[in-house]
Amino acid sequence: MQLILKKDVENLGFADDVVEVKNGYGRNYLIPQGFAVLATPSAKKVLAETLKQRAFKEKKEVEEAEKLGKKLNDAEFKISAKVGTGDKLFGSVSNADVSEAFAKQNVEIEKKFITVPGGTIKRLGQYEAKVRLHREVIVSVPFEVVPQAN
Repeated sequence: MQLILKKDVENLGFADDVVEVKNGYGRNYLIPQGFAVLATPSAKKVLAETLKQRAFKEKKEVEEAEKLGKKLNDAEFKISAKVGTGDKLFGSVSNADVSEAFAKQNVEIEKKFITVPGGTIKRLGQYEAKVRLHREVIVSVPFEVVPQAN
């Protein structure tokens, strides 16, 4: 039985994939749960048109994400933190702090799309955060952790 997935199904496929499954699995689970619809010829035509339109939109989104990535690489980000003895920090710097530093430069990025090396930073210095701007666009953004002025 051929089905078109409406949602991602673990170990089967992603949304808008055409998959081949056993009749019972499709009829008794996937279709009633709203995970899939029958892959009729008309449904396949609608799917093809939808994918074509989505590809056009996604191309624009990728271009915008790449522009934003260039802007992030050109800007300088400094995160100030309280420092103890030597270069050790009181507390740590995490993806939330990096997100706040971006917001001060008028770049709004949710913290869940920012990955800091090691999860948290506990020392002063230069670091790079990986920022996922789009499914296909991931940029490394350099930033510096500096001592907080009293």
